[in-house]
Amino acid sequence: MMISDVPILKAVQINKQYPGVKALDNVDFELQPCEVRALLGKNGAGKSTLVKILSGATTPDSGSIYIKGQLTTFRSPGDAFASGIATVYQEMSLVKGLSVAENILLGRWPHRTILGWSLINQKQVIDQAREALDMMGVHLDPNEITGRLSLPEQQMVEIAKAVSFRPKVLILDEPTSSLPQAEMDHLLVLVRRLAENGVSVIYVSHRLQEIPRVADSLTVLRDGHLIGTILINEATPERIANMMIGGEWTKTLVETHKVSKNVRLSVRNLSRKKYLHDVSFDLYEGEVLGIAGLLGSGRTELLRAIFGADPVDSGTISVNGKEIAHLSPTKMKAMGIGLTPEDRKAQGLVLVMSIDDNLTLSCLERVSNYQVISQQSKRKLAKEMVEALSIQTPNLDVKALSLSGGNQQKMVIGKWLNSQVKVLLMDEPTRGIDIHTKEQVYKLVRDLAQQGISVIFVSSEIDEVLTVADRIIILNQGRIVAEKLSHEANLEDVLALSMKQEVTQ
Repeated sequence: MMISDVPILKAVQINKQYPGVKALDNVDFELQPCEVRALLGKNGAGKSTLVKILSGATTPDSGSIYIKGQLTTFRSPGDAFASGIATVYQEMSLVKGLSVAENILLGRWPHRTILGWSLINQKQVIDQAREALDMMGVHLDPNEITGRLSLPEQQMVEIAKAVSFRPKVLILDEPTSSLPQAEMDHLLVLVRRLAENGVSVIYVSHRLQEIPRVADSLTVLRDGHLIGTILINEATPERIANMMIGGEWTKTLVETHKVSKNVRLSVRNLSRKKYLHDVSFDLYEGEVLGIAGLLGSGRTELLRAIFGADPVDSGTISVNGKEIAHLSPTKMKAMGIGLTPEDRKAQGLVLVMSIDDNLTLSCLERVSNYQVISQQSKRKLAKEMVEALSIQTPNLDVKALSLSGGNQQKMVIGKWLNSQVKVLLMDEPTRGIDIHTKEQVYKLVRDLAQQGISVIFVSSEIDEVLTVADRIIILNQGRIVAEKLSHEANLEDVLALSMKQEVTQ
C-alpha cells in the first residue's frame, strides 16, 4: 500500500435515504493507491448502498466523490468506468454461450474492416483477454465456452472482465461467497497481486476469517454510520465484533421452554472433505438448535449432509436412536426430516406451479386415493396451511412466482409441515423477507418447538440465531468450535469465535 497525500478515491459526507430508512448517514471513505480495504458490516449496515454509489449505480442524496483529488459526479456506471472504477458484483453477469475471451471483452469487441464490412477482430479479442488473464495469473483458455467452466473459474472470468478495463479502483462484492477453500485461497492471492500491480481494491465480504489474509485495512459500517477504519494489524476478532455490534443488541423474543431429554437426531463424526470435519451433536425433541458461523463455515453443507442431499466421507446420523444407512432425501423424508433450502426459488418451490400444488408436493400420499390425487383433498389441505401460516394470496390457483419473498418462504415451510415432519432443517429462512415476516417466522419456529417439532435454524444473522434458538453451536471452517445455551451467549463472543483463525484442518 502506498501512502499518498491525495487518495485515489475519497467520498465525503455521503448521505442516502430510502423510504423508512437512512441507508447512509454522513459517511466518509478514503482509499489509498495500491491499498486493499475491507468493507465490513452486518446485513443492512449500508455496505451495498456505498458500493452502488461508488460504482455509479446509485446517486447519493448529498455528498462528494473525488478521484485523485478531482471532484467527480457519477450519473451512471459508465461514468464510474470512465473514472477508473470497476465493480464485480456477487451475482455474475456472464453470457454462458460465449467464449471466455468474448465475455471478458463483452460490449467492447475490437473490429476490423474487410471489403467495407466491419467484422469482429477475433485475434485482438483473444490477445486482449489473455492479457487480462495473465495480469491476474489465471490460466484459462480464452477460447473455452464460459458455460463449461466451473463456478470458481467463471468467477475468475468475471474479475478478468473488470481487470480488462485497467481500473484504478476495483470493487469486489462478496467475491468468495460461492467458492470452496482452495479457490478462495487462489482469489486472495489474486487480489494481492492486483494491488501489487497498482490496483486499489475495495473488498466486501462476510467471510471475516479471510480479511487478515487479503486486506491492508478495514472499514466498518453500522446502521448507515461510519464506525471507523483501522489497520489490519490492529483488527483482532474481538475488536471487529465490537465495531460491528457495538453492544447494541439485546435479546427480546425467545421464550425458552423445558426441552425434552429425548434425542430426536444424533450426528456423530460427520466429515466431508473441505467442508465438514468431525462434526458431532444431538438435537432434542422440541428443541430449536441454532447454528452460527460465517459464510463458508459449513452451515449449509451440514444441513444438506444431514438431509442426504450431499454425500459424506464418514460419520453417522441416527433418527430416534436408529442409525440411517445410505442417506438420501427420500429416506430422510420418510424418517420425518424436512429441509427448507437457502435458495427457496430454485430448490424449495416450483414457481410455475400453483399454491395448492406447491403446498402438497411433499405429501402427495395424504391427498391421494389409490395413487390418484384428490383435488378436493389437495385444496382442503392447502387452504388449511394458507390460513395457519397467514400466506397472503388471492386464491390457491395463482402461481408461486406471483407471491412476495416472505409468502414464498412460508410456502416452503408449509409444504414440509403438511408432510408432518418431526425435524425441520431451516437454512436462511429469513433471507430476503421484510421485518414483519421475519417476526412471523421466529414465532412460527417457537410454536413448532412447543408442539414437539425439533428445528435446526441456520442464519447469517447471528443475533437472530440467538433470538430464536434454545441452544447454539458455532461452526468455524467446518468444525464445531463451541456450544452454548442461547440465554448464556454473548453476541460479540459468538462473532469472535466464528472469526478465530486458530482452527486447524
